Amino acid sequence: MIDPGSSTPTVLPDVAYDVAAFARPIDWVGMAGIALPLMVDGLTVPALADVHVDLADAHARGIHMSRLYLTLQGDLAGKALGPGMLLQILQDCIASQGGASAAARVNLAYDHLLLRRALVSDNAGWKHYPVRIEGERRPEGTKVTLQLEIDYSSTCPASAALSRQLNAQRFDADFGEGQVDAGRVRDWLGSTRGMAATPHAQRSRATVRLELAADAGTFPVRALVDRIEEALATPVQSAVKREDEQAFARRNADNLMFCEDAVRRVAAALLGFPEAVAFEAHVAHFESLHAHDAVASLRGRC
Repeated sequence: MIDPGSSTPTVLPDVAYDVAAFARPIDWVGMAGIALPLMVDGLTVPALADVHVDLADAHARGIHMSRLYLTLQGDLAGKALGPGMLLQILQDCIASQGGASAAARVNLAYDHLLLRRALVSDNAGWKHYPVRIEGERRPEGTKVTLQLEIDYSSTCPASAALSRQLNAQRFDADFGEGQVDAGRVRDWLGSTRGMAATPHAQRSRATVRLELAADAGTFPVRALVDRIEEALATPVQSAVKREDEQAFARRNADNLMFCEDAVRRVAAALLGFPEAVAFEAHVAHFESLHAHDAVASLRGRC
């Protein structure tokens, strides 16, 4: 660098090479919350990246953080995202430290947008699915995971049974014993008297983590969304008309779920998933009855 007031180059100080106090190796050191554009399904989406390397040399004061930042910018920004690219980024991050590091990890977080059709009407709307991609390279091997969140509706089976009992009791109170005219019953069912109680339902969330197979060529977000939403049967909707809302109500009645039921459905859907070797599933029902959530977790091999 040349001082503006002099023609003599100025050597900038670099204290990174000073002797470290309390010298010891560091497991992970790096940066969090780096803003980057990602190319996903042909679209550019905003993302946040965390990048870390280990510092194996106990006496080294620090790492070259700017090299990590520039590695992410050069390898990732504006390029189509895939598992192979992520593994190369990890290798480049290790190499950028000039032998001071032997391990690296990169986490990427973004919202994946998918256009989803309405249940009945000729409408569609965009839904966002929070995605987190994690890659880690150590001397003993590499690991890439894909995490996805999917919102759905859950109607409580116990509450449904209790509501049916109250509906039956009101029917007895209004009609008593003996023969009942079918038309009169139909009108009664369609009136406010025909619904003495309704079961409680709530928005719920499934969080799925997949450990991807070594030969996975893509991050299968769309395929994973399709599998989980089909298994749960009551994913939250976007654009709806009355016929869609009625169809959604029918789906909820046909798919009453405790959190235990939901997590088992998710796990069953992940068996045989071709791009993955293992999974972790977590569901949370954000209760409308209680002031707390009902949760369940399950892990297994694909």
